[in-house]
Amino acid sequence: MSRETIGWLLGFLGVVIFGASLPTTRLAVADLTPWFVTMGRAAIAGILALCVVVSLSKRIPKRALWLDFMVVTICLVIGFPVLTAFAMQTVPASHGGVVLGILPLATAAFSALVTDERPSFLYWICAVTGACLVVVFALRDSDMVLTLGDAYLFLAILVCGFGYVYSARLTQHMPGWEVISWAVILALPISAPAALWLLPSDHNGVRPSAWFGLAYVAIMSQYIGFFAWNTGMAMGGVARISQVQLLQTFVTLLISAYFLGEKVDVTTFLFATAVVGVVLLGKITTIKQT
Repeated sequence: MSRETIGWLLGFLGVVIFGASLPTTRLAVADLTPWFVTMGRAAIAGILALCVVVSLSKRIPKRALWLDFMVVTICLVIGFPVLTAFAMQTVPASHGGVVLGILPLATAAFSALVTDERPSFLYWICAVTGACLVVVFALRDSDMVLTLGDAYLFLAILVCGFGYVYSARLTQHMPGWEVISWAVILALPISAPAALWLLPSDHNGVRPSAWFGLAYVAIMSQYIGFFAWNTGMAMGGVARISQVQLLQTFVTLLISAYFLGEKVDVTTFLFATAVVGVVLLGKITTIKQT
């Protein structure tokens, strides 16, 4: 397989892992506060990452990269998780998954500003078309009303898109798994004490499903998923691989329907078919390096 094809496969694996993030976050915030879920997932991922980098004797990144790591930490370790956690208190996971479908557009836009990638006009048509499809779906799903949860989700999109680009830029200097490892380790001095302070005093009031949700977003969404996602973007290009994330909407819908019992109707799959077509078309567009 070509380097680009491997990048697409790794990107899709990351999307499948991330696709379960909103449903499991919703499980977690049913009994746990959004801030505890955010700090708890960051702390668990940070401790796991610390064990990995120490066991492999990895050196601390060069000082010139610290600013980029701070951006990744603020955006992907703290910002996006806490915004989606608050959103999951007010909107269904399936609704959130659809709204986050415009994340590839935000990622490509920030990529054009931060990196040397210049997507072609056809790429932008694909991205905008895909974004319009999921926004129309979101409005249809909420009877043409945008809620506070939608506001959290739109902010999460901006924060995450910005963080993805800086994360991908760091993969030019080290493997993707090292990027997310150092990002969550950088957050440990804040996340670990905060998680202990916010830990619920009444453990009996927290259902096992909430602890499972926290464990998933900490180990898979916050850490393992980025192994595949960062490497995929590094191999296939940020703008091109970010198109794969349009599929995350429908991964989230399927998981939400199966595990949370949320409604997924025929129209959902019609939208899914349309979005898949946009993603496939986006794969053949030109991404120029300047």
